[in-house]
Amino acid sequence: MATDLRIKESLPVLTERIVDTYAEVGSLNHLGHCPLPNYDAVVSIADDLKEILYPGYRRRDGLHLGNVTYHVGDLIDRLHDTLTVQIARALRHETVKQGGQPDATRDFEAQGQAKAMALLEQLPDLRKILALDVQAAYDGDPACKSLDEVIFCYPGLEAITVYRLAHLLSDLGVPLIPRMMTEWAHGRTGIDIHPGAKIGHYFFIDHGTGVVIGETTEIGQWVKLYQGVTLGALSFATDGEGNLVRGTKRHPTIEDRVVVYANATILGGATVIGHDAVIGSSVWLTQSVAPGTTVTMESPRLRIRENL
Repeated sequence: MATDLRIKESLPVLTERIVDTYAEVGSLNHLGHCPLPNYDAVVSIADDLKEILYPGYRRRDGLHLGNVTYHVGDLIDRLHDTLTVQIARALRHETVKQGGQPDATRDFEAQGQAKAMALLEQLPDLRKILALDVQAAYDGDPACKSLDEVIFCYPGLEAITVYRLAHLLSDLGVPLIPRMMTEWAHGRTGIDIHPGAKIGHYFFIDHGTGVVIGETTEIGQWVKLYQGVTLGALSFATDGEGNLVRGTKRHPTIEDRVVVYANATILGGATVIGHDAVIGSSVWLTQSVAPGTTVTMESPRLRIRENL
């Protein structure tokens, strides 16, 4: 391939033009001396955690009770180190972002280590919760042949697993990393669950693509969602200066044993879907529904014409 050297000689000028925008549009670059969490490291952490939660289903086969302790011990040791570093980076960055300056009296690495250990300590209980989610998928889908199929194949379980890990980190006060994890899962599954949402046991998302669950959503136990369901905010309140008001309940509450069918939209922080309710496909709800209620769209009229 021939190269026009006259064109190539213009590249330094282009480089300068690009670099000039780093000062003009500073919100799109991070060039300080405070390192951010590393995206690839966070993804690796999520993969290592899933390897612990579902041993034998992921990267390593041939595991048995005679060698699994060594395998898990190696993963735990690595996770302790990587989590400590990445959480410390997130805490330091959050301090700087809020206008503070890290000082010698605040040991971000020690805080990162404490939060890393707090997460790892919860993994035994988390496995028990995920076992209920796996069972909910098997019980809720007649097409499913085994629990193995759920663990291998269901995007809903993938999204729920990462969400539950991210939610634990969010509850521990870890900034940024929980959203990085759930957005990574969003890209893989098409299911968008904010780590701040509260979701009970036996949760099942069938098919899953297009599901959105907002930050302040509260979901009870034995809840089943289908693809395209949105649990979102009705509107965004603003203050006197036009800025969004944050930290309020903006998303709905879904009580126990509710089923929400495909493409239904449920909005608003005051909206409560009572236990044992059924919300039909394509329903748009901005008001509460009593327990045991079925809500459906009126059937449209179909016109069928024969082509002769």
